[in-house]
Amino acid sequence: MRVGAFVLAAQFPGQGQGEALHRAVRAAEEAEAAGLDSVWLAEHHFVPYGVCPSAVTLAALLLGRTRRIGVGTAVSVLPNTHPVTLGEQTALLHLTSDGRFTLGVGRGGPWIDLEVFGGGLDAYEHGFPEALDLLLRWLREPRVGAGAGAGSGAGATGIGAESSGATAAEATDGAGDTTVPRYDFRAVDVVPRATERCADPADHPPVVVACTSPGTVRLAARRGLPMLLGMHCGNEEKAGMTRLWRREALASGLDPDVVAETATLHVSAGVAQVADTRREAVESLTKAMPGWLREGLGAHRTVDDRERNPRDPLAYTELLCSLHPVGPPRLCADRLAETAKVTGISRFALLVEGTGDLAATEANVQRLGSEVLPLLP
Repeated sequence: MRVGAFVLAAQFPGQGQGEALHRAVRAAEEAEAAGLDSVWLAEHHFVPYGVCPSAVTLAALLLGRTRRIGVGTAVSVLPNTHPVTLGEQTALLHLTSDGRFTLGVGRGGPWIDLEVFGGGLDAYEHGFPEALDLLLRWLREPRVGAGAGAGSGAGATGIGAESSGATAAEATDGAGDTTVPRYDFRAVDVVPRATERCADPADHPPVVVACTSPGTVRLAARRGLPMLLGMHCGNEEKAGMTRLWRREALASGLDPDVVAETATLHVSAGVAQVADTRREAVESLTKAMPGWLREGLGAHRTVDDRERNPRDPLAYTELLCSLHPVGPPRLCADRLAETAKVTGISRFALLVEGTGDLAATEANVQRLGSEVLPLLP
């Protein structure tokens, strides 16, 4: 089992953005010191739910400050950026960190970000598959041809990837054609981490997809990409998603051995709070998290004024406490083991800053490493 920290850079009531970001950096540094496998960084804009606007930028900082731990984005919001730009950033971090970087991508939400960054609602509702395909092609193929304005639903990308094998000129009658080379990953000596079970990092950087619906599960499966599953899901729901992913991956013609190997790379997000008793752990989260959730989630603005039905902050906190490793070390270890048994997922990204307090977050990460990890298979 491989346990990592999930860091949102959450701005709790009464805190400044610098305080939230400092706590995020310290959580990552403590995660490496505590022996955790990885740290996963969220990305948000204009809301105190999370004040990191560029997960790849924060990842670069943390990769420079650490030496062993894996660093991933959870997630980089693809409709808000150009796929080739994100691909270049990914390649840069992959090569300069000896393969320690993992790119997590997702659709994000129908937020005002789409208007600010120019993608528009179409990038969210229709453009994600096309943008993901262009990103993957740039990371994996020697040269990628695309034409400005080609295809529909390109959203913020302004570029349409041609997947039929035709050249960009053939597909777009020569209007705005571009052929871009990607990094030659094989020309650089990249040393994989000893614990890494994915393909050789010299092949291409690892990519995971945030999946919140059957549609995104199928999208990830058909491309042979592992999933990142959210902390709001219970074990049975996640198990259903992994079963659907496997069926779709096999139906798409992927080699069964590749499907089995890729399935070991799914990531389950959750919450972790280690304390001497279950009551103490739950109380520390129910005192702090509802205020953060109320302000953070309430600040989201939709791009089209669609109706929202936000969760009740206290009820959501209690749900998270009931689903995830919140309590004494043995209970935490047992819950992680049960999730792995039911879902088949053995990689975890656990929110460790649920108290909003720096010292408490550092202590939580330390106990996760020293008291919970030794109890796991």
